[in-house]
Parts: sequence; structure tokens; C-alpha cells
Amino acid sequence: MMQRKHSEHTLHSHETTKDARCGSVHAPADACCASATKAGKAASIASQPAPPEGASRARYRIDKMDCPTEERLIRKRLEAIPGIIRLDFNLLERELTVHHRLSDPRPVAAALEALDMAPSLLEAGIAAVTIAPALSARLKGLLTVSGITAVSAEALAWISGQETSWPVIALAAVSILSAGIPTLKKGWIALKNLTLNIYFLMSLAVAGAVIIGKWPEAAMVVFLFAIAEAIEALSLERARNAIKSLTALAPETAEVQGADGWREQAVATVAIGSRIRVRTGARVPLDARVESGRAALNQAPITGESLPVDKKIGDALFAGTIVTDGVLEATVTATADHSTLARIAAAIQEAQSQRAPTQRFVDQFAHYYTPVVVALAVLVALLGPLLFAGTWGAWLYQALVLLVIACPCALVVSTPVTVVSALAAAARHGILIKGGVYLEGGRRLKAVGLDKTGTLTHGKPVLTDAVSLSDMPLDRAFLIAASLDEHSSHPVAQALVDGWRSRQPDAALMPVEDFSILNGRGVAGRIHDQNDQNGQLWHLGNHRLIEELGVCSPALEAQLAILENAGKTAIVLFAANGPVAMFAVADTVRPESLAAVAALKAMHVEPVMLTGDNPATARAIADQLGIQDARGNLMPQDKQAAIAALRDRYHAVGMVGDGVNDAPALARADIGFAMGAAGTATALETADVAIMDDDPRKIADFIGLSRRAGMVLKQNIALALGIKIIFLALALSGHATLWMAVFADMGASLLVVFNGLRLLRHFPAQPASSNHA
Repeated sequence: MMQRKHSEHTLHSHETTKDARCGSVHAPADACCASATKAGKAASIASQPAPPEGASRARYRIDKMDCPTEERLIRKRLEAIPGIIRLDFNLLERELTVHHRLSDPRPVAAALEALDMAPSLLEAGIAAVTIAPALSARLKGLLTVSGITAVSAEALAWISGQETSWPVIALAAVSILSAGIPTLKKGWIALKNLTLNIYFLMSLAVAGAVIIGKWPEAAMVVFLFAIAEAIEALSLERARNAIKSLTALAPETAEVQGADGWREQAVATVAIGSRIRVRTGARVPLDARVESGRAALNQAPITGESLPVDKKIGDALFAGTIVTDGVLEATVTATADHSTLARIAAAIQEAQSQRAPTQRFVDQFAHYYTPVVVALAVLVALLGPLLFAGTWGAWLYQALVLLVIACPCALVVSTPVTVVSALAAAARHGILIKGGVYLEGGRRLKAVGLDKTGTLTHGKPVLTDAVSLSDMPLDRAFLIAASLDEHSSHPVAQALVDGWRSRQPDAALMPVEDFSILNGRGVAGRIHDQNDQNGQLWHLGNHRLIEELGVCSPALEAQLAILENAGKTAIVLFAANGPVAMFAVADTVRPESLAAVAALKAMHVEPVMLTGDNPATARAIADQLGIQDARGNLMPQDKQAAIAALRDRYHAVGMVGDGVNDAPALARADIGFAMGAAGTATALETADVAIMDDDPRKIADFIGLSRRAGMVLKQNIALALGIKIIFLALALSGHATLWMAVFADMGASLLVVFNGLRLLRHFPAQPASSNHA
């Protein structure tokens, strides 16, 4: 993001001064305030706790952990070890981070090995080995054998009417051994750890079916469960690949200049300050700054922008972006593990390890649901024959059906797949969400505070008006004004010089003598021409300077008022004999801002402008965009207070800013948005939601995604619970079979997984910047 525009007082001055609001004096205070306020966010939108102070960290790849069932088993085992502080799980990447105060972490590895989880310690900063495909050739073969023998056992039992004949038992046994060994092993581990999970319940159901002579059904249960597990693993692999496609964009080598010329070098070994070359069609290997050349770059992998962006000397390059036309030489500004792409990858990984509010609710529900249904199954097996008609075997069979129904797999797996799919879709669209807690919180927003400069406007003043006030030709007056302002670094002065260069590209500036900066008012200097050897003293300044020098008139006052009421900064060029010309500069509105505000209003989210600029400028910009509530002259603490007041009125409020100057307001809001985050490490680290480019329409895009994700989560919970209730009733009435219960349970799991994966396609293939055009 660009530096924020100055307040009214400084804007109307024409000097090189630092805005106190943005100055270093306030930076530490803002940071402290942000930290303190962040801790006070509403509990409904609470962020992941920071790593425990003084704790060590160990990261493990766990190849056999790909389901919330394994997570609960591991959590139960490890949390009982003294010295374990916190566990962070990333199921998609099969990684576990253990925060501990152990002198030796070997007990952690031993506990994981006892659970048959195949742990491997990951070194800090080293990427894990690629996860094997979900469906290997061996697994396909075993599933094929299991399916053929299970169907054959069912067919033979149906034809012969004998479920316990040796051919039927043999076929069923082959089916169970082909596909059921992993499930039975996990069931035994769960039993040893006194954990009621799906593997224990499924193993108990299979064993019970075998005991009462239902061999074909036992085989069909094992086969259907294995098939469903394989399909579920493939679905999770798809979500994992969607995340990986975002982060595996940078090439492994870079073309680096050395003493002996250009050579290929591994990106991990390229140091900051090295000079690299990127050709047409190649991806930028590292974050860098252009030193020579011009090129068009496709930045969609980082920012979501659909159109190529022109890059010239001094512009920043992001690792993973693609040179579509041209050749660039650039100086590396960040190592491979600290690039924008690497920070995005780290943020996504951190987001995956957080549990969303719905997931916490589901886990808590499953904690009580499964024991209750298991207890009900025991009562059915024991009391059914005593209180109702029927044999012990028939009631035991219905109890086994209830055990299968007791598995909460569909309910538990629904949330992480949905959340990760939404995070991946958002990241591909140029929106980085810091976790499911913010994804779910977005749908509750009723108002959004919008910083004006750099969010709704370009953040850079440009020349808008040039008016002659005398007989002097305007081009001549323009040249004199530009010659004076060339010596000032003030943004208003630079805007005037840039405007002159665009109108008189072939003209040369005039030499200026006795140049001086008139603090808070403008500049002055003496310019020689052919007819005046002594030179003439010129002043170029704001309204205050005109009044001080006594050259203001009612007519000039009226013209100044017109420009100032339009939200522009007016400056006047004048000599001893009076004003010669008037110029105005203003920060221009982004072309996307009108659509952004309209989209928020269509969602019944109230846009509120909060800016440090003067009220007249704020009102002028707000009127262009259709914003009713516009507040100006706000210091950082004033914005924080405004957000607090909005929260009292609307309950859930977002704040859009630059992540630095707006830190207190961003922290006070339920969700803080940072614009243009691709160019600033601070924004990526401090924002709850980072918009990688400067397109404000993506605020509404995020809220729309959040609302759809919330709808999908509710659909998944309703599906999972609805199917459970239906089959619970069928089981209690004696109309459900074992394989039907398994088919329904795993079918529900697949339904919620596929429903969650639909969020991967929430945004069209073409990014928003072109879709809204």
C-alpha cells in the first residue's frame, strides 16, 4: 500500500513534511495497541493462540493420519504426556506440530509409533517429502479382490440360502483379509486406547456379524467401508492438490549473473542482492526489484489479477509470476524461504491448522453423540430379547447396525474439507484468509470501515485542473510552476511536475535561484528570462499563503472554494503583480470502487469511510461512490474509536486498511482486511484477511464466499444428521441391514466431502478484475 495521504492541514501545505499520523512517533504505539486490542476480539471470531512462550516445537509427518478420527486418537494419547503444551494438526498435509517443554521429544515419537501412525520428524525449514498418491496400484488390486469375493459371497449365500457354508465363509474371509486389515488394526489400537472411533465400531460390527454367522454381510461391510475410505482419500487429495498448486509456483532454479557470466543456480542458494534475469515465458524465481528492461507480467498466481501488469525499472517482482512479454534483469530482495510466495504458503499452512467454530461444535457434538448411540446399541442387544419378541441373535444384529450408525465420520469430516476448499478458492482469487475462524466470521459482517486513500482511491495525487488567471499563456505558467515544484519532494508538488511532463514532454525546466520552502504554505524562487536579467520572484502556494501575501480577492476566493469543495487541493502561482494561474491536484477514485461499494450495499453491508483527510475531501469522494457515512480528520486512535462505535451498533464489523497506519482499527474490528498485501510483509502478517492486489471488490467477494461456505457447512451438518436419524429409526424398527448402514454412513461422508469440494469452483476461472469489467 502507498503511504497514506496527509491530513487537511498538511495537504494544504506545500512542503516536505512528515504526517504526524503516519510518522515513526506513532508506529510503536499503534503496534502495541494492535496487540492489545487483538486480544480483546469477540470470542466468536477468536484467532489462533500464539506459540507458547518458552516452549520447544517439533514437527512430524504422520503418513497414516488423514482423517479427524486419527487426530482425536493422537490428541487423546499425546495430551496425557506431561510437558505437552499444544498440538496443531494439518490433516491435508498429514503434519503434526507439537509445542512442548520436554527435555527430549522422543516420548512423543514413541507414543505415535505405539499408535501405528508411522511418524517422521521434519527438520525446521525443510519441506516434507511429497505425500504418496491416495490410491496406489496395490490398493486398487486389493479393493478389486475384496469387491469380487464379497459380491460372490453374497450371491452364493442368496442362491444356496446358506450363509455359513464353507465356500461362502472362504469367499467372505478373502474379502475381509484383502481390504479389512488396516481397519481391523486401527480398531485394535483404538480398543487398547479406550477410544470409541469409527475403526473400533466398524471392527466390532464386522466381528459381531461373523460371530452370529453373517459372513457375507461382514465382507460387504468391509468392502464398502474400504471403497468409501478410498474415495474420501481421493477427495481430500484433490483439496490438498488445490492448496499445493498455489504454493508450488516458483521454479527451482534461477538465471544468476556471476563473475563468469550468467549461469543456472538453485533458488535456495541465491543470496539477497544477486542479479537475476527472467526471459519471456519464464516464471520469476525470487522476489526482486527491476534493474533493467521492461516487460509485462502475469501476476494472477499472487494477486488474482487477470490482465498482465507492465513492469519497469524500480518495480517489484514477485516469485511465481510469469513474464508474458519482454526480458528483465532484477536484484533479489528476499531469499526463497522469505518471498511473498513463501509467506503465502506459510499463512495457508497456519490457516489449515486452525479449527473453525463449526468444527469445534461438531467435535463437541461427536464427543457426546457416539457414546450415547453405543450405549443405546448395548441396551438394544441386552434388553431387546427380554422386553420384545425376537431372538438374541436378531437383536444383536440390530445392535451391530446401531454401532455402524454411531460413527460420526460424515459429521466430523464435513467441516475441514469445506473450510480448506474455501481457503484454496480464495487464495487462487487473490484473497488470503488466515483460517476458518475468519472464513466463518465474514458472513456475519454488517458494516465495513473503508480507509479512503489507497483503498477506494489510488493513493497518489494527480493533477486535475490548470486554470489561467492572467494574460500569460497557460503553458508558460505551467512551466514556471513545474520549475519551482521540481525542487520539492512533497506529493502535491510531484503531482504537478508529473502533470506538466505529460503535457509538455519535450520542454525543459527553467533554472531557479533563491529557492525556499515556505513551511505549511508553499514554495518560492527567482526565475530568469530573456527580458529580465535580475529575475522575477515567484510564489507557488496554498490558500493560506495567498491570504498572508494579500493577493486574495473575492473572485479568486470563489474559484478556490469550487475546487476545495470538490475535494481537491488548490495551489496558485503568482508574482508581485498578482496571481497568474491556479492548479489543483486530487487523489482519484479507483475505477473498481463504485462497483465495490454497490456490491457491499447489495449484500446489506453498510460501507463507512474512515479517513485522515479533511471532511470536504472525504465527502466529495463519498458522494462519487454513494457512501452515506463518511468521516474525516481521523487519527489512528479516532478510527479505532469509530470501529468500536460501529461494533456497538452493528455487532460484527470489518475494517479495510493498510495493515500499518490503521493497525489499531484493524485490530479492533472483528475482521481486519489489508489491501495490496502482495507488496508488504507486514500486511500479510497482521491482517486477518489479506487482499493481494488493490481491488476493493474482493471485500464483497470474500463476504460472498463466507456466506456460501456457511451455507455449505449447514447443508453438510443437516445431511449427516438427517441420514443418521433416518437409519437410526430404521435400525430400531428392524428394517436396516449392516451393509445398508455402512453404505448410508459412508455415502453421507462422500456427499458432504463432494459438497464441500464445490467451493473450489466458487470463483469463475477468470479472476474478478476482469469479471467485473
